[in-house]
Amino acid sequence: MNIKSGHKVLIYGASGGVGSFAVQIAKAFGAEVTGVCSTRNVEILRSIGADHIIDYTKESLTHHQEYYDLVLGVNGSNSLSTYKRILKINGNFVHVGGSESQLYQTLFLGPFISMTGSKKISSLLQKANQKDLNDLKELLETSKVKPIIDKRFKLGEITEAFEYFQEGHAQGKVVITI
Repeated sequence: MNIKSGHKVLIYGASGGVGSFAVQIAKAFGAEVTGVCSTRNVEILRSIGADHIIDYTKESLTHHQEYYDLVLGVNGSNSLSTYKRILKINGNFVHVGGSESQLYQTLFLGPFISMTGSKKISSLLQKANQKDLNDLKELLETSKVKPIIDKRFKLGEITEAFEYFQEGHAQGKVVITI
């Protein structure tokens, strides 16, 4: 799905390494962005331009009444039915990360759901291409997208870096310096 000005986008896991880029990229394309994160990450989402913020420790998507053109599940544990329910007609849910069970649901049930209705369910299996890389380069050079770096580790601390990353609470990217 191509994000267009005026689209409503929800990003679950919006304050992490992938999510923080997704928020900024969607904003750069003119989307109205809702980011989902925990209380400790609300300020990060404000700082990168999220229009709306849902604190998942206080509000569940199960009861959410908004509808979206695109939902990115970057790090969510919601069921596919929850994501499908908040999609607009012709909306798309893209699984980027999350639990293994959610990945398997997306891979096995997503094609069936997509064939039997107007809402699309897929997993992000993207091959880099020159145009997308050039677009991202331009967004970075014009500061429309700014990397959020949580923590830096030296190459000799690679084990600690992966342990920290696997905790699943990084605020932005975890970087290994060489």
